Amino acid sequence: MPRAIKKDAVKADKDILKLLPAKADSAPVARRVGIHTSTAGGVENAAERAWRLGCNAFQVFSSSPRQWAPYDLSRTQCDIMSSLRAKYDLLPLVIHANYLVNLAGINPEVLDKSIKAFRLEIERGIALCAEYIVLHPGSFRGGSREEGLERVADSIAKAVEGTGIENSSLSILIENTAGAEFSLGGKFEHVSELMQRLRGVVPIGACIDTCHTHVSGYDLSTEAGYTETMALLDSTVGLANIPVWHCNDAKAACASKLDRHEHIGKGSIGLDLFRRLLNDPRTAHAAFIAETPTDAPLDDLSNVRVLKSLVV
Repeated sequence: MPRAIKKDAVKADKDILKLLPAKADSAPVARRVGIHTSTAGGVENAAERAWRLGCNAFQVFSSSPRQWAPYDLSRTQCDIMSSLRAKYDLLPLVIHANYLVNLAGINPEVLDKSIKAFRLEIERGIALCAEYIVLHPGSFRGGSREEGLERVADSIAKAVEGTGIENSSLSILIENTAGAEFSLGGKFEHVSELMQRLRGVVPIGACIDTCHTHVSGYDLSTEAGYTETMALLDSTVGLANIPVWHCNDAKAACASKLDRHEHIGKGSIGLDLFRRLLNDPRTAHAAFIAETPTDAPLDDLSNVRVLKSLVV
């Protein structure tokens, strides 16, 4: 599990509902900025937390990210979530898929459980009227990379069959990864290939994580590196096909393959990257979601404020 995303079991002394008043923090900005938000006490509470943090977009887990058994999700919870989102102008709602899901795996039992679990993620996403569900492509250990890419595409097609996703607001976003051994998604070309395989099968796009991009070998710490990386990303995935960016600084160095998220501007990437990204006309359509650490109770607030302060 990326260490940046918080566990959903939030201690009382870190709960935004107890730490912040019932009002939005600071004025809105001209970009959609949010953070991965706890669903403790009920998934609908995430909307209230996001608003108090000053977000106008947010990400959640729709169930425990470390268990196969899903949480029950009532119609009332979905209705409250939709009502709060409309009240607070929270758009989009992004769901991060369960970390146990590995749609590239060769173990038949795990693959079957992964397909079923991802199907439930889709069903909950549709029930919550979410716009996006973000999926890590998975690990192809024991097989070839090409076989892994094929299994992911086939598994997603099986998972969505009969869900009605094509008639909902929900799209699936393939997230790039840090490039660890056997992990799919460490190259933009992997993400692009999966999207190509799935076009016409399911609403599909990409989510690009800045930490993953940097540590996988695309240097984002300099202006020249940013220019080169964005050009490559546009020629493979297509910048227009990226509606969500995960905004995370990196604890580790470029090309280290180590997925360790850091507070915005405090890591090996630095603040300038986020300023460039948030003000790039080519990303104006996108939402920018932080998955930064919570080392102190109000770290989420600090990271959202930093991102918002960079928008000009």
